[in-house]
Amino acid sequence: MAGIGLRLPTKVSKTPDAVFRSNPSPITRCGASNVKMTISPVDENNNNKTFTLKKSQEAFNKAKELMPGGVNSPVRAFKSVGGQPIIIDSVKGSHMRDIDGNDYIDYVGSWGPAIIGHADDEVLAALAETMKKGTSFGAPCLLENTLAEMVIAAVPSIEMVRFVNSGTEACMGVLRLARAFTGKQKIIKFEGCYHGHADAFLVKAGSGVATLGLPDSPGVPKAATSDTLTSPYNDIDTIKDLFNTHKGEIAAVILEPVVGNAGFITPKPEFLNFLCEITKQNKVLLIFDEVMTGFRLSYGGAQEYFGITPDLTTLGKIIGGGLPVGAYGGRRDIMEMVAPAGPVYQAGTLSGNPLAMTAGIHTLKRLQGSGSYEYLDKVTKELTNGILDVGKKNGHAMCGGYIRGMFGFFFTDGPVYNFEDAKKSDGDKFAKFYRGMLEEGVYFAPSQFEAGFTSLAHTTEDIERTINAADKVLRQL
Repeated sequence: MAGIGLRLPTKVSKTPDAVFRSNPSPITRCGASNVKMTISPVDENNNNKTFTLKKSQEAFNKAKELMPGGVNSPVRAFKSVGGQPIIIDSVKGSHMRDIDGNDYIDYVGSWGPAIIGHADDEVLAALAETMKKGTSFGAPCLLENTLAEMVIAAVPSIEMVRFVNSGTEACMGVLRLARAFTGKQKIIKFEGCYHGHADAFLVKAGSGVATLGLPDSPGVPKAATSDTLTSPYNDIDTIKDLFNTHKGEIAAVILEPVVGNAGFITPKPEFLNFLCEITKQNKVLLIFDEVMTGFRLSYGGAQEYFGITPDLTTLGKIIGGGLPVGAYGGRRDIMEMVAPAGPVYQAGTLSGNPLAMTAGIHTLKRLQGSGSYEYLDKVTKELTNGILDVGKKNGHAMCGGYIRGMFGFFFTDGPVYNFEDAKKSDGDKFAKFYRGMLEEGVYFAPSQFEAGFTSLAHTTEDIERTINAADKVLRQL
């Protein structure tokens, strides 16, 4: 597209029997040596400012009269950490400010999209130009071609892509497609992996023994989940049992290649490779849900980082640069079954919205810059190691890890390989830690079962202030 000036990276070759490459291993730690910090965690713009959430409380009380629980997504209500949710007024770079005037270093990043920082000037300028032409066409536009070319060039598994409006919608579409392509109905998902709120995905896993899924939410018919099989994450033996028990019935295996919705949990080195092999042996589709990990662990996502090429991939968050977006894509022979090329119907009024396409294009352009992922790796390593160091120094059982711009930690000795392990984390201690960090001007996800995110906008000073704040709070727990 004229004026965009894109540099499309060379496509990673697709091979049907891809195996693990010798990429750096996912980094996990359970304790470390002490680190001395000298910078005080004080916001220069709010020196000696009294921390208050009075306006947030008033706004939230009003919101509860207008919206279920006062929010439009449950975790925002702070149910798992207690205390008063904060109402955000503005964001910029690595910081956000609430309506009481409190400033926070943000490690949520709108749950992942803000990988280059909030309200990036270049993205805002591009959006302003696009808005002059209109906010929604309901018809094809050249921006769709541009972003599609970028996604296809970057993500090893994707030869064709369909844009939608959310990660949930992407996972709904890819599940329908997988069943249509294979002619089979059953799917395998993993406990602790979240694939949106579609009925078939709202299923609990058994306690170490995979079972037929039971609905995890009122209003979900048992019939909607009867073909959903579940397994603990990183559990090869259970997957083997499922394939033996349901031979010839399984359409797809879907997973987060790095779990972000049970806290930050990495795959064991052999796990993804095993899934690649067993799905190919049984003519089952392997689906990577890269709504979180796509363009975050590397420019080609987790599949490029680990050297595993799935059959289908879902994306979201980063490819919309902070605007609502989702996508699913994969091999051409599979994707050509999607309407209007094929019989699998899926549609969306705002799909391919010019504003989302613009924000995605300019976000990906920034990520192509030299040293982007090296910088994410550097700041995330400093943050994660620093928090674990001060945790150990102050006598707390903690473990955690990171890959590039994604991280997490648990209040348990670990190791944490799956959701059952994650649930051993001390939730009460996390809640106290969370509220303490909030008062110190640091915003983590308000749940111990959510990964954290860094961005290109996070500075060394941000990291030092965060570690200092963690040291202060952990001393008091």
